Amino acid sequence: MEAQKSEVVKRIVESGLIKDPQWLERLDEPVPLRVMLEAMLELLDKVNPPHRPYD
Repeated sequence: MEAQKSEVVKRIVESGLIKDPQWLERLDEPVPLRVMLEAMLELLDKVNPPHRPYD
């Protein structure tokens, strides 16, 4: 489990998703469902933008 957690932390840092190192110490804290769903919606908007320009 620790190896998986280390890999996730490594990917988070490399992607620039979290820039404040203090957040990396709080990765095991619970997150409200609303926050998690909002992050998922933002990801969906990036992957599949609601208003794509016509080619």
